[in-house]
Amino acid sequence: MNLSGYLFSPIKNKRMTVSILGCGWLGFPLAQYLVNEGVKVKGTTTSPEKVPLLLQTGIEAYKIQLPEEINSSDSEAFWNADVLFLNIPTSAGDGSDQSDSYPDLIKEVADRAKKGGIPEIIFTSSTSVYSSTGGITTEKDAKPGSAARPSGEALLKAEDAIIQSGLDYLILRLGGLYGYDRHPVKYLAGKKNLPDPLKPVNLIHREDCIQIIHILLNKKIKNEIYNVVSDGHPPRNELYTSAAKHWDLPEPEFKDTPKKNFRIVSNEKLKRDLQITFLYPNPMDHTS
Repeated sequence: MNLSGYLFSPIKNKRMTVSILGCGWLGFPLAQYLVNEGVKVKGTTTSPEKVPLLLQTGIEAYKIQLPEEINSSDSEAFWNADVLFLNIPTSAGDGSDQSDSYPDLIKEVADRAKKGGIPEIIFTSSTSVYSSTGGITTEKDAKPGSAARPSGEALLKAEDAIIQSGLDYLILRLGGLYGYDRHPVKYLAGKKNLPDPLKPVNLIHREDCIQIIHILLNKKIKNEIYNVVSDGHPPRNELYTSAAKHWDLPEPEFKDTPKKNFRIVSNEKLKRDLQITFLYPNPMDHTS
């Protein structure tokens, strides 16, 4: 991971402790980056085999399987931190109705954080909380009952659980994550009769996510909701055809479907408050 192109200063409070619940594809490199910045990082994994990997990179490691081990005595110290970075998927509920089980789980985590004395949660939500149509979409446009997918409705309820917890919070509505080994085209390569060729994408590169989280920690911004998407919103047929050629994959084929007023998720609030410049502003630039 190379963040050398970013123009930002180190986190001012080197003694900050960040607990990361979910050291996966985003959480682990974020933890590595913060450790390199001198921040004390505590991280969780559900796999015992991954604990040594976390330890080797300077992360104070804990095995926590949710919800069973949320109150485990072995993980008591994990809940002692300045910030909890909450990064668990909507599939992490109890296997029942996602719209209820996931928000209930997030509420349980927020309650556990509060009990442990953590004053702030950074929660990774998703742009799926918005309707799939509506044109330019800002943070104020999320409305219960209109999310693009059921997971979006579950996320909206989870967001509300955090807001109502009494803790300081930051809610990051992430666009589709990509970078390195992960790109949406790999799931679409060679597929036929794909709908909505002109639908604009709302994506964000992993390194830009890490940059944004770093700046938020540094600026100590609290109690805000941000759309986290890059500047470019190319239509999906152009992006995925171009990306397939770049990675020498079978090109996906799209069928003509009626034009719609698809959503374009706005990042203007994020750019205004953070004064950031994206390292990967346009998903059409296939550099990583």
